[in-house]
Amino acid sequence: MNRVIKTAILALTCNFQIATAQTVIYAGKLLAVPGEKPLKNQTVTIENGKIIAVKSGFTRFDQTDGMQIIDLRDSFVMPGLMDMHVHLQGELGPMNDRDALKMSDQLKGMRTIHYGKNTLMAGFTTVRDVGSDSQYMYAYRDAVNNGWVDGPRVIAAGGVGITGGHADVSGIKPDLMEFYTDKSICDGPFDCRRATRDAIKYGADLIKITSTGGVMTDRATGTGQQMEMDELKEVVLAAKRMGRKVASHAHQEDGIVAALKAGVHSIEHGTYTGKEAIKLFKQTGAYLVPTLLAGDTVVRIAKETDMLPPAVAAKAIKVGADMQGNFGKAYKAGVKIAYGTDSGISVHGTNANEALLMSEAGMPNDEIIVTATINAADLIGMSAQLGTLEVGKLADIIATDGSPLDDIKELQDVDFVMKGGKVHKQ
Repeated sequence: MNRVIKTAILALTCNFQIATAQTVIYAGKLLAVPGEKPLKNQTVTIENGKIIAVKSGFTRFDQTDGMQIIDLRDSFVMPGLMDMHVHLQGELGPMNDRDALKMSDQLKGMRTIHYGKNTLMAGFTTVRDVGSDSQYMYAYRDAVNNGWVDGPRVIAAGGVGITGGHADVSGIKPDLMEFYTDKSICDGPFDCRRATRDAIKYGADLIKITSTGGVMTDRATGTGQQMEMDELKEVVLAAKRMGRKVASHAHQEDGIVAALKAGVHSIEHGTYTGKEAIKLFKQTGAYLVPTLLAGDTVVRIAKETDMLPPAVAAKAIKVGADMQGNFGKAYKAGVKIAYGTDSGISVHGTNANEALLMSEAGMPNDEIIVTATINAADLIGMSAQLGTLEVGKLADIIATDGSPLDDIKELQDVDFVMKGGKVHKQ
């Protein structure tokens, strides 16, 4: 037989074996469905990246070629965590201004791979990136999906914001502002409709808007409502027509209420969620993504360093300090919560620190885990694939030494990470 043909047949045979080989996990404790009691001594069987069986006891196998058995009998095994608010392309630091001018887009892409790997190694197997240079984030998302680089599964947002608002460029001289102003910046309902459609055209999985001002905007424009109601409604409608959800950055109550009335699916931060907003959260079923870690981070930076410009530091100290207490009120009022950190403000890979802050605000450990699994999967429309460890779902699995149900700090030290059936950390 021709040598080239033999080589091709061998390659196909090897690929077939890899694709069909089973992986078996022996789990000492298995939190198959967050919110329910963990199971003891379970065998999880995985094939082609999906869970094909979950059985009580440690099943014995006559190992076939390529079968992999992973012994986690001394570990707590659970679904991969999900972070609904990250910015993988950057990280807050003293060199941000320099990097913006000197770092090439290509190198920024390489850095994104680094931050994504840190996130995955921390046990976060799926993230929603809600604010990056869209074209490069879409490329990173697709590279991860194709298996070319290791990273978390990315749901990538396309941004839509108004002139001078939180999503617009700030803090640099006018000619550079003009150069860096993105075409996603819009004014009026019809222009914002155009910007929404444009974002979806180029690859947005969802739309991210900024209904209020923001802490990190380098101008003293406050944190109240900025986008008008007609603009908000038009963005949500345009996104809906094309099967996309909308997430809205919002701090003050007026902007939260306006965004919820317009029909957004999640409020990011929601710092000053009040009675009217709570009522609307319950009526609409929208999620609150609290990002307490961002608030904690900017307060510390503002108080301990001179890294933040004065306009930013003043907002950081006020808004950041108020986040945790107001989150506790929203949780106790029954608002649905999805886990989110705003990593990029905080250090990538420290995403689990959000769980500690949620715990300090009064949320029980089991409910915190639900926000980072079942609720997050629901928010991104992937409940059929993610959020629990059940037959037919993707094998996104992590393990810790101890139970995070007993001590939420266990999430800070994840020992095993599998995404889509591939082991990334063991």
